[in-house]
Amino acid sequence: MLTLALPFPPIDPVLIEFGPFAIRWYALAYIAGLVLGWQYLKRLVQRPGWRLTPTDMDDLLVYVTLGVVLGGRLGYVLFYRPGYYLDNPLEALAVWHGGMSFHGGVLGVIAAAALFARLRDRSTLEIGDAISAAAPIGLFFGRIANFINGELFGRVTDVPWAVVFPQGGPEPRHPSQLYEAGLEGLVLFGIMTWFAWRPRDPDSNGRLAGIFLIGYGIARIFAELFREPDPHLGFLVGGLTMGQLLSLPLIMVGALLVVRSHGRARALQSQR
Repeated sequence: MLTLALPFPPIDPVLIEFGPFAIRWYALAYIAGLVLGWQYLKRLVQRPGWRLTPTDMDDLLVYVTLGVVLGGRLGYVLFYRPGYYLDNPLEALAVWHGGMSFHGGVLGVIAAAALFARLRDRSTLEIGDAISAAAPIGLFFGRIANFINGELFGRVTDVPWAVVFPQGGPEPRHPSQLYEAGLEGLVLFGIMTWFAWRPRDPDSNGRLAGIFLIGYGIARIFAELFREPDPHLGFLVGGLTMGQLLSLPLIMVGALLVVRSHGRARALQSQR
């Protein structure tokens, strides 16, 4: 039986090249996510109920950038290929060869937010709420860049929109990067915007961060049903992938944050 499939679009992963220097779509995706998220938050924190200021968002951008890059890389090294990098430690520094982990990036951003809060006398949870409101923007661009790079593709399928990826062999596969761009990016951004732009209770710190962690965890677990597991890891405990296993703690932490924020808000309101 002949299976129809879409050809992979001939998009060069390198956007612009100047001699030995090259600007890749992947790098542009990071820049776009950070810059657009920064501008979005400068407007969001001006709404009633926020104690953070646009100036705080200007300064926070540097901390978040470092947290995303360092945490994302370290997470990939530790979660996905610890044996390889133990034998080749210098390769851990070669970020241009690819290899970033969202879950590692989350830990890096948490550390960056905690440091910023300590140095500026701000609430770590409120900073987490702000970052979470903008995070889907970066996730959307990052997944689009994954598709352009032809990496992190999906499992073999016969759906009409299947794509034959250059690095995925001759079989048609799910364009799972686009599924993730839609779920983790567009859908999650809509959910976060709905909650973030509603009147904010100053006592609800941590609620937005919790909603984001739950939403991302669910979206990632679902998308991984169509995504090809990392070849050096395959399926793990219970047939789950590494991405699914790492998303389970995110959902649990997110639920705790949401429950904690509701409980704290009710307790404070009863004292007024």
